[in-house]
Order: sequence, then structure tokens, then C-alpha cells
Amino acid sequence: MKIKVYIKNIIPVAAVALAMGGMTSCTGDLDVTPISPKLETQYDVNGLFEKCYAKFAMAGVGDGSINSAGDGNPDVTGYNDYGMTNLVRQMWNSNELTTDEAICTWGDTGIPEFNYNTYDDTEPMLRAYFASITSGISCCNQYLEVAADHDATMTAEVRYLRALEYYLLMDAFGNIPFSTTITKPSQISRAEAFEWIVNELLEIEPQLSAPKGKKSNETGYGRIDQAAAWMLLARLYLNAEVYTGEAKWDEAAKYAKQVMDLTTYKLNENGSANGQWSAYQMLFMGDNGETDAAYEAIFPILQNSQTTVGYGNSLFLIASCFNESMHANPNDPNGYNGTTAHWDGNRARPDLVAKFFPNNDAPQIPSYDMPAAAGDDRALFYGEGHTLDIDNVSEFTEGYGVAKFISYKSDGSSTYDPQFTDADWFFFRKAEAYLTYAEATARKNGGNATSEGIAALKALRDRAHAATKTSFTLDEILDEWSREFYFEGRRRVDLIRFGKYGGMNCDYKWQWKGGVKEGRNFEEYMNIFAIPATQLTSNGNLVQNPGYVK
Repeated sequence: MKIKVYIKNIIPVAAVALAMGGMTSCTGDLDVTPISPKLETQYDVNGLFEKCYAKFAMAGVGDGSINSAGDGNPDVTGYNDYGMTNLVRQMWNSNELTTDEAICTWGDTGIPEFNYNTYDDTEPMLRAYFASITSGISCCNQYLEVAADHDATMTAEVRYLRALEYYLLMDAFGNIPFSTTITKPSQISRAEAFEWIVNELLEIEPQLSAPKGKKSNETGYGRIDQAAAWMLLARLYLNAEVYTGEAKWDEAAKYAKQVMDLTTYKLNENGSANGQWSAYQMLFMGDNGETDAAYEAIFPILQNSQTTVGYGNSLFLIASCFNESMHANPNDPNGYNGTTAHWDGNRARPDLVAKFFPNNDAPQIPSYDMPAAAGDDRALFYGEGHTLDIDNVSEFTEGYGVAKFISYKSDGSSTYDPQFTDADWFFFRKAEAYLTYAEATARKNGGNATSEGIAALKALRDRAHAATKTSFTLDEILDEWSREFYFEGRRRVDLIRFGKYGGMNCDYKWQWKGGVKEGRNFEEYMNIFAIPATQLTSNGNLVQNPGYVK
């Protein structure tokens, strides 16, 4: 039998396999030597450039086997689950399982700690997340060490990827290790990290390509451009008060408006030609890079079941949210989600479903019938065979299924290789700019949406065929963040910004918050995760975050 070899051509810049001779994996075990890459004297510029992008798409460089796919030979070692150390997968776990949106049946070490908000400096998933981010920073530092003069645009893109990784590290872990070279990092404060990231983005912006949405068959699809810089600046400024103590609502609104005003990136308003899939669902399907949905994507992370495969990113969100009884396509009742994978893991907490059914009366019907019942195309929940309430966290059918991410294509066909997916992961969507603008301007308007902010929210609600609202309070905007972006790996960040995550006086609880079904508060210091103990051991420059010191 011939073993299929997966070539990781992450971006359409060079037909270079990442596993070619002379390429390095950028790092060894980051639990031991954070941000300490192995620099070899021979290197391939394009291969190293692609590796910087590949850090977001897969956990390793692959070993040619079907079982490991692109997650074989992982950069971060010590885990026996292929894809577990994927950056986006652990970003999702830390920002969703800890909140009112998602809960997981799995008893893997680290999952219950997320479900119940009991994480500390030994949490293995946070260790994987920390190491995955810092190994990506190492790759970028290595590229900039040896190839910064090769091409100005490529260098700006690598600097952006490094800034994005530093943002993720700073958001999750507060005071972080920092270095722009391949030397051992020193620790800087969260506010200092914020300032550096902002300045870095402003400096590289002129060198980035002009903003232009693209489909997968167009040159440059999957690469960073100026819109990505504006989108990250908008997100940073929206959360500036959390990171620095100083609000920057005007700046957040400014950069969000720049993205909103782009005509080369567009909110997707086109459903499938056969009328089966809504414009919203098209954003999360197997051909989202080939349809007009691609024009909403600002930094799509590529997945292709024939060439770019792994167990993180899109496949993780598709497979982990389905069991063998769920079928997202009424025309394929024996199928699941466009793949053969159903992992019986993540599903919705009732608090998420209540954003669409405030009377807790969501019907027990399939996902393709749920939007009509909710009056909102975004309500992609699977209630048939499920209970809304969760008494037993380890029982997948307790809690509604989530069929938001699927691998079916808009014509109803399935993925090329049913073991994996063709659905790209949209790290940023233009829709985020609309909500950012609405929130930032509302905060400057006494907590109520301005007329311009209402118009921005109306654009998203109209796309979803949701009822028209003529006013929004801040709490209603927070609910709108959830309705538009649930299960996209950002909920923890939003709850913290609104003061509804950690804190013993927090006025918001959700089912199983703090480890009890009715929900209970936890200390505010847990708004920032603990720096993994292994990192403190390997780098004497680091000091643990307050509250976690034993």
C-alpha cells in the first residue's frame, strides 16, 4: 500500500515542502527551552517563511503517515494526541471551554480544569498553548535573523505573525517572556507588551500589501495584508483598558472603521445557489475559500484534505462537535458533517443557546431547522436527541450540539478526503470590525449604541435574518458578540472586557462556572492564566503571575 505524503504548501508563495533537507523545526521542546531555536547554517528562505505561517495551521511538519498527517513530528513534544499542541486548537480551548459558550465531555488531563475554571500552573493544555505560541515566535525570530533583507513584504508579514503571537501570549498570560532575537527572553509587563505590539504594527503597516480580499485560486490568499494589521490594532485598542488600565475607544473605533470601509473585503451576504445554506453558514463550510465567503476572511488559515491537513483548526471544531447521531445535511442523512470524523466532545452550554432562545425553549430539532425556530440564521444548534440542561458533563447528549463548522461544500458534496477537511479557519472576519465599532462608540456614548453603531449591528443582524433592533445597551452588544462569534475562540476575552468573567463580585454566572452546576464565581486573578511551571523552571528570568504563587 502506498503511504500518502502530505505536502504543507500553506500559502501560495513557493512550491517548497517544509520537510525538505536543511529545514529546521525551529525549536525543540519548548517546555524545556522556550524561544530557543536550532539555527542551522543551511536554510531555505521560502521554506522558513512558510513555516512561520504553518505554525498557525498545524502542530508539526508531518511525517508522511495518514495517522499523523501534518501534525507528525510536532514542534512541541510531550503529548500523545496528534494535533493537541496546535496553536488555534489550544487558543480555542482556553477561550471557549472556560466560558458560558462551550463545555467538553472529554476527561483528558486539562479539559476538566477548563470546564470548571480550576486551572493553575500545572494545566497541561495551557502548557501546550504557551509552548505553541513561543515556538511560533522562535520561527519568526529565526527568519528575521537570517532573511530579514530578502524581501520587504515577506519580512513585514513575518513581523506581523510574531506580533500576533505576542498578542495571544500577552492576552492569555499577562507578563510575558519577550525577545526579538533567538536569545533567551526576559520578562516584560503586559502594558509593555501592548505598547510594543502596537508600535510594531504601526511600523510594518506601510510594507504590507494593500488590503484585498481573495479567493483560494487567487495569488496571495492566506497571506497577511494591511487589513490584518488594522484588525489586530482594533482588537488591541478595544481591550486596551484590560491590558494597560487606560481605555482607547477612539482608536478602536478608528481602525475598525477603516476595515468596515474597505470595499475589497466584504461581509458575505450570499447563501448557496441551491438555497440550502445561509450566507452565515457559508463562512464555516468546506468551500469557504472558494465562494464569496472568502471575501470576509482577514487572515484565513488554510486547510485542505489533500494537501494541508491536521487535527487542529477546522477539523477539531468540526469533528469534536459531532457524534454519530448528528447530521448537518438533510440531504445526506447517513453523513455527519462532511467528514467521517465525530469525536463526541464539545457542545453548547445552555447559556449560549439562551442567547437565541431567552425563554429556554429551544426545540429538540436538527441544526438545519433551528435557525427558523430561533429567527436567526446563526442559531446552528443540534437539539434532536439532546437535552438543553447539563447534569452530567461527560455525557455528550447533555447540552445541544453545535453544527456551525462543517466540511460540506455549498453544493452539498463532502470533502475530498473524508478523514480531514477542506474548510479554512478565518482568524479574523470583517464582521469583527462592525461589532468593535459598535461597542467602542457605545462606550463613548454613555453605554448606548450610537446611530452609526446601530447601523453596524443591523448589517450583521440583517445578514442573519434576525429581527430589527433600534437600540442596544452594552450588555446587549455583549450578547451580540456571542451570537455572531460563538465557538470562534474569543469569548473569554469579551467576558473579561465586560467584567463578567473572574471576580468574586461578578454579576454573571453560567452553568458549571467554577465547577458547580448552578455556577459560582472565582477569583479575579484567574482572568490571566498562570505561566506554566515548566517555563518558570527552564527560564529563571520569569516570575509567576499574582495569585498563582504557592
